[in-house]
Amino acid sequence: MSTRSWKEIKDEVYGKKGTARRDQLDREFESFEIGLLLKKAREDKRLTQEQLAELVDKKRTYISRVENDGGNMTLKTLYEIVEKGLGGKVTISIQL
Repeated sequence: MSTRSWKEIKDEVYGKKGTARRDQLDREFESFEIGLLLKKAREDKRLTQEQLAELVDKKRTYISRVENDGGNMTLKTLYEIVEKGLGGKVTISIQL
């Protein structure tokens, strides 16, 4: 029995990097990861979703949705949550 890496499994199931299906998977994962990072930052600041929502003038349910799927928000909202709500800084890079 041979052991396969996660990369090998993704390549087999979703296709190699650069294919439409694989690129979609990678984008969805990055969105999910943003949500997890925001949740961890909120918890590190010892804020509830309700408290963070009040700081950025959003509803608690919106904060919950962002934490569960970070892809469903604008960059403006990302900046508001991180900078105004959490006291942090957003850094974005583009790779070509």
